[in-house]
This record gives sequence, structure tokens and C-alpha cells, in this order.
Amino acid sequence: MTESKTPNFHIRDVPIYGDTILAPMDGYSDWPFRSLCRELGSAMSYTEFVKVEKILSRSKEPAKRLFFKEVERPMTFQIYGDDPELILKAALKIQELNPDIIDLNMGCPAKTIADRGAGVGMMPSPLRIARTFRKLVKHLRVPVTGKIRLGWDRNKNYKLIARIVEEEGGSLIAVHGRTKEQRYAGDSDWDAIAEVKSLVKIPVLGSGDVRTVADIHRLKAHAGVDGVMIGRGAIANPWIFSRIDRDQVTPQMMQELIHKHLARCVEFYGDDDGSRLFRKYAVQYLLMHSLTRDERKEILKPRPSGEFAKMLEQIYAATV
Repeated sequence: MTESKTPNFHIRDVPIYGDTILAPMDGYSDWPFRSLCRELGSAMSYTEFVKVEKILSRSKEPAKRLFFKEVERPMTFQIYGDDPELILKAALKIQELNPDIIDLNMGCPAKTIADRGAGVGMMPSPLRIARTFRKLVKHLRVPVTGKIRLGWDRNKNYKLIARIVEEEGGSLIAVHGRTKEQRYAGDSDWDAIAEVKSLVKIPVLGSGDVRTVADIHRLKAHAGVDGVMIGRGAIANPWIFSRIDRDQVTPQMMQELIHKHLARCVEFYGDDDGSRLFRKYAVQYLLMHSLTRDERKEILKPRPSGEFAKMLEQIYAATV
């Protein structure tokens, strides 16, 4: 999809050309997949989230997660933590890698993260969120943004948190229309996303239950959001950023994408790890073609990337 000549919106002084964005997803939004989605029309890039304690340690994981290429810009680094001071120290450290934006994850519902007060576990502590954004906005040179859910279980305080993010200098808020308790079940509450948009003047991204091109238009019309953040709906169909639904993807398009994605995984992780980590995407790409249990087992077996690519071609040719 070609980008428009005028920005759809700005994140402070960063122009965003386009209205669909790949959501940051742990285990999925790595450089190989993220870069493909960017090429297909995702308007900007978010990294997988990174734990602030790991950024401040000698761990090699943050460098891998925060890797990006210039063509991906605007580039957002997403971090998570529960201590405002540590969050600031980590943000100052990664700012030296020259991201365009730094985003605070306040939406991850995973028990290991939320129960320690990070991710959506920050939402029951509005004052802590206020202190965190105040510190980040004061000390960072790049815009600061946040991603939230509707709240922790039945305590839906998303309107309060959205106002805090804006009042403390945040430049954008992304809203996933579910609570912590819902995780990814039930329906995304687009009415709640619309409420956030009506409350704040900073840009708002809406997320949840966007699986088709029509869903993009429906969410924008329903909630009036500046952009739509697409997560699980993009894993099997990254062409959604080009306004192409999964049933419109041709065998040639799928074949080309599989080769390109596998090659990038091997380039980024090495042959063994690249082939292994690509398998979860291959299963998603081919799920629409009613694979047998044996075929799925074949996909999940360890094998060199060249052999893996040939096997995928054979399975795909037999099922289209």
C-alpha cells in the first residue's frame, strides 16, 4: 500500500503516514516479521516489549529485541516495568540507540508480568503511572507513548489512565478494548475505545478484533481513532496492511512471502534458530489450507532452512 503524501497524524513532532500499525506482540513482533509488515504498509514499527531490568543488566536479549533498520522508521521501542526510577534509567539508556519514540506497556495481561505490577498491573496504580510519565517526558528527548487495556478485571479505569497519560505529557495512547481478566477472549469493547478518543486530544490507536479490511474501516468509523493497531489478525495475514484480506492472497504471494520471511529469520537468528522460530508463522500462514495432523508435525520437525523451504512448498502446492 502506498503511503499518503500528508501525515495521517503526528506523535508529537513525528509524522505518521498511514492508519494501520502492527501491534507489539511478544514472540511475534521481531525484526523479520515486523520488517515484512512495514513493507506491506504498517505505518510504523513497535518492538516486542523489553523488561527494564534486562536493559539495565548485561543481558544480550534487549539488543536483539531492539534491533531495527532505518527503513522501519518511525521506530518505537516498547518497555515494561513497575518502578518509575528503573523505567526512566532504562529509557535513557535505550534512547541512545536513536528510536523515534519510547512506549510504556501498560496492557500485557500475562500473570508473570501483571501480578508484579507491570503491564496491565500498572493500571490499578494511577499515581505510579503519573509519576512514570512525568519523569519520562521531562528527561527524554523523544516522544513518550503508552499502551493500555480497559483495566484490571472489573475495575475499568481506562478513562482516568488516558487522561493521566495526556496530562503528564504523553504523545499518544493505544487502547486494547479488553480487560486484564478477558485476556483475548470475548469481544473488544469499541465503545470504550471511542470514549478514550472523545476524552483526549492526543492521537488514539484502537486495537482488538480487527481481522479484515472491513474491520479496519468499522473501528475507525465507530471510535473515530487516528489509527488501528492490528495484532493477531496480522499473523496469518500480514497483507492486511495493504488492505488485502486473507482470501484474496494468491498462491504466488504466499510463496514469495514464505521464502522472504524464512530468509530473514535465518539472516537474523542463524539457520537452526531461524528455521525453528519461523515454524509458528508457517503454521499460521498455511492454516487456511486445512493441514492434516501429520503435515503439522512435519512443519514442526527440526530441519535445515533449505529443506524446510522445499517441504513448505510441497505442502502448499498440495493444498491450494
